[in-house]
Amino acid sequence: MVAAVSVYVDKPQHRVGRMIMCHMLADSMAELLAMADTIGVDRKWFQPQSHPHFDICKSKRALAVKAGAIEVDRLTLVDVKRRYRKKWFADLDERAAVVAATLT
Repeated sequence: MVAAVSVYVDKPQHRVGRMIMCHMLADSMAELLAMADTIGVDRKWFQPQSHPHFDICKSKRALAVKAGAIEVDRLTLVDVKRRYRKKWFADLDERAAVVAATLT
């Protein structure tokens, strides 16, 4: 059974070397980091710039979807970012979680 999570992945379209990557975002840092741990993405790949996220390859994306991540289009991804930005400004604990993630 897959647990309900608020983690989102867009379509793979960003080329990095020979790999094609996508973005993985979440409604909270706890959910984002838990999914990264679940699918085996090392936290050193966390990217706090512009919006907290991971760039993941197609095989990790497939694992994330299997673990409950929601596939979204570009417009929905923008909505996720807007929602998270509001939370980030309003929630000191969430801001601290982003800072803590950058230190690991």
